[in-house]
Amino acid sequence: MINGNTLRDAIVSAAHVIASQKQKVDELNVFPVPDGDTGTNMSMTIGASVRELSRLRDPSVEETAKVAASALLRGARGNSGVILSLLFRGFSKGLSGKVEADGADLADALSIGVEAAYKAVMKPTEGTILTVAREAAETGTKTALLTNDPVEVFTAIVNQAEETLKKTPEMLPVLKKAGVVDAGGKGLCVIFGAMLDIFKGGKVAESAGESADKPAPKRSAVASADGDITFAYCTEYIVMKAAGCGDALGLRAYLESIGDCVVVVDDEDIIKVHVHSNHPGLAIEEGLKYGALTSLKIENMREQHTEQVLQADEQAENADYVPADPDTPYGFVAVAAGAGLQALFTDLGVNHVVTGGQTMNPSTDDILRAIQATPAETVFVLPNNKNIIMAAEQAVRLADRRVCVLPTRTIPQGITAMLNFDPDADFAANRLAMTKSIETVQTGQVTFAARDSEYGGHSIKEGEILAMEDGKLAFVEKDLTKAVLKLTRSMAKKGAGFVTVIYGSDVSEDQAQAVYDLLRARLSDDIELNLVNGGQPVYYYIISVE
Repeated sequence: MINGNTLRDAIVSAAHVIASQKQKVDELNVFPVPDGDTGTNMSMTIGASVRELSRLRDPSVEETAKVAASALLRGARGNSGVILSLLFRGFSKGLSGKVEADGADLADALSIGVEAAYKAVMKPTEGTILTVAREAAETGTKTALLTNDPVEVFTAIVNQAEETLKKTPEMLPVLKKAGVVDAGGKGLCVIFGAMLDIFKGGKVAESAGESADKPAPKRSAVASADGDITFAYCTEYIVMKAAGCGDALGLRAYLESIGDCVVVVDDEDIIKVHVHSNHPGLAIEEGLKYGALTSLKIENMREQHTEQVLQADEQAENADYVPADPDTPYGFVAVAAGAGLQALFTDLGVNHVVTGGQTMNPSTDDILRAIQATPAETVFVLPNNKNIIMAAEQAVRLADRRVCVLPTRTIPQGITAMLNFDPDADFAANRLAMTKSIETVQTGQVTFAARDSEYGGHSIKEGEILAMEDGKLAFVEKDLTKAVLKLTRSMAKKGAGFVTVIYGSDVSEDQAQAVYDLLRARLSDDIELNLVNGGQPVYYYIISVE
């Protein structure tokens, strides 16, 4: 039998293990854009339970499962985190009223969680964490008919999860082409495997020393707030190639010997260079061997890291999430990153803007606290990211007022929804109008490839420019300006009346103005063109076309 102490230690140990392996899980993400990071989201979700579980003394399995489920629900981040929280909610329901758990109890609990997870996903996709969990639960149920030993049943569950994980590339062609297994499924196998070690009598894994309660750190193309920074300086420049200088293979090899994150794009007349190193002077001197340098930029990433952390801490400390009683019919909560975008949503009438987006998925509790601080009888929530919708939906049943999560998957959709709110209309009319308006806007996004990848028929190299249209990869470019021009003109051909170009934190005002001027010269005079400083990370440009 599994008692409450053992189940507690199993979950805590699993949290520590996934925290130590989250990067390996993150690297399984197929799409090369900077991602919400499956391993990180799952780690932060289960990690949210560690503090509360550690306070339990000789609990029953019911108490342990209930505390864990509550903490995971509130700490859920990203779709993978929400699914994980639902699986543990199944443990809570399945172990209700029990002091200890046998094999059948564990199998039943997992089955309940799987059923809840499938119901929560609008269009379940096989070959993902859902399939891994479902087939593991089915095997657990069959094994429990043969033996009631909890270790044997959970061993069968773990073995089946790992076998199913190996098959995920055959279920999802995109995984097979990339040569990886499903990231969420891998994370689940890591968690279940760590729990099994404790059930077998093993010791609780040591903590990685991170606080699971802290929000995901900001990350940009030139700085990372996760872990120590090995190379302090980001150096970028363009080489105006001298006659007879040859190709750039030698330059790339040298830069890789003194640093990392090397991107060398060799064009006919120029070589674009990006490298992280501790000796920018050496990188510059090597580049001079190939020709004259221009557009030279050196940034201290440690200073950037410190500034980002301080800004994040300041935002967290100043977050005005004081619970408020409803005193108005409607209120709004939106998710966005970047001072410009946050100010824009505030100007449109949003009560609270939760900091988050790509690579920074807020938790269910983050969204819930913003809802509870909104003094309205009905609160509309705009997630503005496909990986945040599920976490927002989990807040609905926890709030003490009516909450409507609008399925906004992008920032332009959220802006359009707000513009279509009518304060004189009733709830049903507003929900319908705002939801319908989402379908009228196209979203373009220009970002960078976070890693080498084969995706959508494209061979993508780390650092290349990616242009996406409504979430799908449209093309790969080497030049940022060319990418935003090409993408915007392509989208505008579909009967556009309004085009808004939102530039991010890695684009200067001069660069953005130059793009605006070029677009103004090339787009039809009938199109109203606007330029907005969004200040968003990750995406150089977000383009809204209506």
